[in-house]
Amino acid sequence: MKFFGALSISSFLLVTLSFTLAHAAKFDITNRCSFPVWAAAVPGGGRKLDNGQTWTITAEPGTKEARIWARTNCNFDASGRGKCETGDCNGLLECQGFGAPPNTLAEYALKQFSDMDFIDMSNIDGFNVPMEFSSVSPGCNRVIKCTANILGECPPQLKVPGGCNGPCPVFKTDEHCCNSGNCGPTEFSRFFKDRCPDVYSYPKDDPTSLFTCPSGTDYKVVFCP
Repeated sequence: MKFFGALSISSFLLVTLSFTLAHAAKFDITNRCSFPVWAAAVPGGGRKLDNGQTWTITAEPGTKEARIWARTNCNFDASGRGKCETGDCNGLLECQGFGAPPNTLAEYALKQFSDMDFIDMSNIDGFNVPMEFSSVSPGCNRVIKCTANILGECPPQLKVPGGCNGPCPVFKTDEHCCNSGNCGPTEFSRFFKDRCPDVYSYPKDDPTSLFTCPSGTDYKVVFCP
């Protein structure tokens, strides 16, 4: 009886430990802008956030190609259909796909190579709202921010109502979009990189823009930090 009792306890501890190591990551999304934003997340959906409000979502280990962003100047009807000036996701309040440029992006992939989370922020699709993406767990101390006056200083070729487009959505060339996988920084990508050095400015910008945290880390996203 002692053997079977010990086996049961060991099995229980193993299951508990596995659950602990593989728990869903939590993302607290807070709006500190003086205006409402319609937070969007894939996976996650979407929600209107007035100043000071927080929306919490979770994502399972193994989630990848995930994004969080803000939408601005939105109008939705009672069925959750409408339109946003920036970041619109097919006219839906509850996003099921990525948003339209321009939008400042927080991106992540959980529990990937060597049990690490890969996180970044991106201006490849442009900029609409200042943002911070940071870890909040003791095992990782990572803060990524883009709070420069990009809207006020946006080059005329990239400026649109409510935002500053990335060069790829505007010019759609291989030089700006890296369609062939062979490209470098351009005059327009440097505009973003000079102002937000830890944020992706073009698709091959990995060395200074991609960061890791141990799997199991929780995070926060702040609009207008």
